[in-house]
Amino acid sequence: MRFCLMLIALFAATATEVVRADWPGFLGGASRDQQTIAIPLTWSETAGAKWKSPLSGHGQSSPVVVGNNIYLTAVEGPNKETFLVMCVDLETGKLRWTHKFDNSLQAKNDPYTSRAAPTPVADNQGVIAFFESGDMVALTTDGAVRWERKLMTDYGKYEGRFGLGGSLAQLDDRIFVLADNEGPSYLLAINKANGETLWKTPRDSRTSWSSPMIVTVAGQPQVVTSSAGSLDGYDPQSGVQLWTFSDVGGNTVASPIPFGEGQFLVGASPGRNGENTEGALRSNMAVKIVKQGTNFVPEVMWRNEKASSSFGSPIVYRDKAYYVNRAGVLFCMNATTGETLYNARIKESVWATPLGIGDRVYFFGQTGTTTVVDAGEQFKELAANRLWVAAADGGGPGGFNAEIQYGTALTDAGLLIRTGEHLFLIASQN
Repeated sequence: MRFCLMLIALFAATATEVVRADWPGFLGGASRDQQTIAIPLTWSETAGAKWKSPLSGHGQSSPVVVGNNIYLTAVEGPNKETFLVMCVDLETGKLRWTHKFDNSLQAKNDPYTSRAAPTPVADNQGVIAFFESGDMVALTTDGAVRWERKLMTDYGKYEGRFGLGGSLAQLDDRIFVLADNEGPSYLLAINKANGETLWKTPRDSRTSWSSPMIVTVAGQPQVVTSSAGSLDGYDPQSGVQLWTFSDVGGNTVASPIPFGEGQFLVGASPGRNGENTEGALRSNMAVKIVKQGTNFVPEVMWRNEKASSSFGSPIVYRDKAYYVNRAGVLFCMNATTGETLYNARIKESVWATPLGIGDRVYFFGQTGTTTVVDAGEQFKELAANRLWVAAADGGGPGGFNAEIQYGTALTDAGLLIRTGEHLFLIASQN
């Protein structure tokens, strides 16, 4: 239970929180107010990184951290023939070990399909990694195999052009897999100790890449999903659906972000060709789950029809909600009322979810520029940090097929930034 409470606390912490080094899963603490972690205001391709480490293969997942171990995933080969799970030392950036295994559902390795997009989870026992093929492996802290699963063999082939993108969620004893695709879809709970299925709840088929999140409702955790036309809450012990909400659209990428008791943000955007436009306009909002007797009822706190999100999820930080759309327009709102405080264009659109740290909010631009904004009620750009020089033709570093800021993790050693082929530790120099 202790780990469960720690994970929930990552989303409900206040400015008085004692800093924890661990970042055990996807968006491990995006809403935390970290006053005591010393992250520099500025950095560049030549200054600010304590270390930069090359990574084998290509991966779109975020780093996860427990203790001094950073865990990452990647794919290798023209058809993603090989999956990789890597462990990197937090202090030095040196590779500790790599575990490789075969992909059960090979597909062309290109920037338009999932390439190790699901982020793993970790705890003191090691790491559990999940890939877009349904292949899953649990490894010890030293890289030894604890157990393996092939969900495609157990529950059928995933269907869809872009592959699965949803990351794992976890509690003390179990992990949760959201397998939303054009074929049979489901939410699955798996025993962390032995890899056995605890329960499997069918879902309507849909195309989506969002991740399940843990939201505390009436003092108890629920597994909450925001995915292609519905919001849903599930009992993590039984898999029973506790509530659903269908007045939503365009919610195919952003994950539901908790920011208080029973409350979470929903992010949505129109498709590339304008599909889901009407639904997306009404779906950037805050929702609260209220317990009424033995039932749970979703209530809309507010909607903001001007805001929209993109690949990065929205966040709440210091009572303000932040959304960034595909054009790089930042929307800042009062998190309680949804009232717009300001709109402003930042340097780039974001694929990695923003982070609030101290008096600043960091927005990690797709092609390498991180815009740092004051966390107050008026827009004030503090810095624009370029982590690498983009190639003029878009094919080298900074191009769509190479370096993209995919994910981050915040630790007491500094800020980790993961691109397709590199890992950076940004830290203030002592």
